[in-house]
Amino acid sequence: MSDELKRGLEGVLVAESDLSYVDGEVGKLVYRGYDIEDLARGASYEEVLYLLWYGSLPTREELDAFAAELAAERTVDDGVLDVVRALADADERPMAALRTATSMLSAYDPDAGDDPDEEVTETSLRQGRRITAKIPTILAAFERARQGAEPIAPDPDLSHAGNFLYMLTGTEPDAVSEETFDMALTLHADHGLNASTFTAMVIGSTMADVYSGVTGGIGALSGSLHGGANQDVMEVLYEVDESEKDPVEWVKDARAAGRRIPGFGHRVYKVKDPRARILEEKLRDLAESSGNTKWLDYTTAIEQYLTDQGLLEKGIAPNVDFYSGSVYDSMGIPVDMYTPIFAMSRAGGWIAHVVEYQEDNRLIRPRARYTGPVDAEFVPIDER
Repeated sequence: MSDELKRGLEGVLVAESDLSYVDGEVGKLVYRGYDIEDLARGASYEEVLYLLWYGSLPTREELDAFAAELAAERTVDDGVLDVVRALADADERPMAALRTATSMLSAYDPDAGDDPDEEVTETSLRQGRRITAKIPTILAAFERARQGAEPIAPDPDLSHAGNFLYMLTGTEPDAVSEETFDMALTLHADHGLNASTFTAMVIGSTMADVYSGVTGGIGALSGSLHGGANQDVMEVLYEVDESEKDPVEWVKDARAAGRRIPGFGHRVYKVKDPRARILEEKLRDLAESSGNTKWLDYTTAIEQYLTDQGLLEKGIAPNVDFYSGSVYDSMGIPVDMYTPIFAMSRAGGWIAHVVEYQEDNRLIRPRARYTGPVDAEFVPIDER
C-alpha cells in the first residue's frame, strides 16, 4: 500500500466507468462512446438521460415511454412547495433552497424505502427519475415565490427543457430558446469524476438512497470552487456594460489590476472546452433571434483578445461557463439561478454514477496520513 500523498486525489484512479470520458488535451467529451457535439445537436436531454441510465440510445418507442414516465413525475407535493415558499421568504440562496427541498422529496415518495422484490438498480432509477423530474418544478417555484407569484403547474406535453422555461416565466418558450436550453442541459449532464459526482458516488457506496446522493451532490456543487463560474462571468459582463468601456479595454485594465477573468481555464481541458464551442454557436442563434448581439460581441471580443495574449499557449482556454451565462441571460434567467440549473442537468449524471457504482459496490474508504501528536499524557479534568 502506497503512502504517497495525493492532495485532492490528484491523478488517483478510484473507479472505472462507462459513462463519460474527457480528453482535455484535444478538447473532447464523450458520453458512452458518443461525442458531445453529436448528442447536443442531435439528441434531446431525455435521450441523453436514457443513454446515461440504461446504456444505449432509445428507440422512438422507448423514448416516448421514458419521456412520458418522466413528465408524469413532475408534480411536487404541497408540503415541499410550502417549504420552498418559506425559503424564498427567508431570502435563502437558491442552491441551499434546492438542497433542502431535494432532501425533502423522499418523505413524499409514494413507495420510498427498500422493496424486497426490487433490485437496487431499479430502486435507484425509480427514485432518480422522480428527483430529475421534480428539480425543475422546485427551482421554478422558488424563483416565482421570490417574485411574489404562485408556482405554475408543470405541463406534461412539453419537453423537460421547455417545461422548465414555461414554469419559470409563464410563457411557452420559442423554438430557439427551448432548443438552446435543451442543449445546455445535455452539455452539463455529466463530466467524469468531478467533485459533486464523486460526492454522490461516495454516498452511494454506503448503499444510501439516491435522494441522499443527489442532495450531497448539490451541496458539493454549491461551493465556489466547483459551481458558480458562469455567474461570475455574467457579473463581469454586467460590470463591463455598466462601465461603458470597450470590453477589451476593460479586460486590459482588470488584468493590470491583478483581476482574474472568470470562464478561462479548467482542471482538465488545456484547449477550448467543446461545450463552450457549442454554446457560443447557440448564443449566436439567440442573438440573431432577438436582434441583441451585446453579450455575443463582448464575449467574442474578450476571447479573441485573451487568445491573442497567448493564454491558449499556456493551456488556459474558454470553458463552458464563459458562454453559458450569456446564454441563460439571453433567455431571461436570473444570474443566481445558473448553478441550480447546472444541478438540474447534472442530477442525471449523479444518478447514473450512483447506479453504475452500486452494481459492483465497494465502500469508498480512503486513508489520511496522521500528523498529530502521539503518546499524549491524559490529565483528569480536575487537574488541568
